[in-house]
Amino acid sequence: MTATSLAVRPGPAPLRWWQEGWRQLAVIVFAVLSWIVARQGLDPAVPSMLIFWLCVVDPMLGICALVLGLFRRRWPVVVAAVTTAVSAISTTAAGPSVLALCSLATRRRPREIVPIAILGVLSGLAMTQVYPEFNSQNQLPGSGWYTLTFLVVAMGAIVAVGVAVGSRREVIWSLQQRTEIAEREQVARAAEARILERHRIAREMHDVLAHRISLVAMQAGVLTYRPDLTSEQVGSIAQTIADNSRQALEELRDVLGVLRADELHATDPPEPPQPSLAALPTLVADARDSGLAVTLTDKTETEPPATSARTAYRIVQEGLTNVRKHAPGATVWIVLDGAPGEGLTVSVSDSGALGATEPAPRSGYGLLGLTERAELVGGALTFGARPQGGFTLRATLPWPQAQSA
Repeated sequence: MTATSLAVRPGPAPLRWWQEGWRQLAVIVFAVLSWIVARQGLDPAVPSMLIFWLCVVDPMLGICALVLGLFRRRWPVVVAAVTTAVSAISTTAAGPSVLALCSLATRRRPREIVPIAILGVLSGLAMTQVYPEFNSQNQLPGSGWYTLTFLVVAMGAIVAVGVAVGSRREVIWSLQQRTEIAEREQVARAAEARILERHRIAREMHDVLAHRISLVAMQAGVLTYRPDLTSEQVGSIAQTIADNSRQALEELRDVLGVLRADELHATDPPEPPQPSLAALPTLVADARDSGLAVTLTDKTETEPPATSARTAYRIVQEGLTNVRKHAPGATVWIVLDGAPGEGLTVSVSDSGALGATEPAPRSGYGLLGLTERAELVGGALTFGARPQGGFTLRATLPWPQAQSA
């Protein structure tokens, strides 16, 4: 079910003063002309009571019908029925009854329109009985059938005009609904795009910077808790902190360059290549320098697909970052295995923290981001505690049998 089908058709919009004004003016003109025609066609020899009715009661009923017609949008059926019934004995009420019937027809409900239209025809026939005396020159042969035909055609024309106005309002309302729905969908798509972009930025920032920042935090912690270090050792650690800080700044600049990709020109230098499994030895060496005992076992014989290799690198990087955060000093085993057609398997396991450690700040996005990365390339990620202690991070990534050049 679409949003359009769920929309509820509102009532007619309120008319402005000038819109209601010209309608009431047209009603008054029609009522006055009807009264003039009835007065001119009345035989002077009719009873005085009929003249009194036409000159006094008829206009009063017309005024009442005119006032009642102002409420035709609130009570369309009642107002149309009352004004049409009054028009049977009042020529000036014919104008308000026509407007009420036309307004009722805009609702396009046959069960309401047909009875009121029939009542209008009967009221017109009754009017010819209220004022039966006309000048002889106005009498036509078969005037009864002529009057009936005229009234039926007139009622049909009034209903047709009302139905056309109602159809136009329905079309306008439908176009407005479609425009509003399109605007809401556009806003929703823009909001979704912003959220996805924020998640992508957060994932890239986490993957690129978390590794370097964790190294800096580890080395700074050594300086804090090891006051017995020699000046040479302090200088070496400080140099490592400076190098990793510089690397973090360069990687941050690379991420910002990706975010500014739409502003780059053809003369700008290309972005650096994404890491792959070839960069794992360097990553492992940095982890060993930070104090981790890391063992890397690579059982693959050929190069896996670029997307899987890049994802495997990020998984190992996040695994080492988590070990430094939550299990400093632990032993880490990294195993790569797989072949074309069998898939690429990468696992990062650690032995657990050697002792009580201070809780590290948690972002909550590392494992979630890795899970998304693995699923995006068609793989799967599992993680959990090891029975013998520690933690295991394992991913299975696609490695098709046939690879294109």
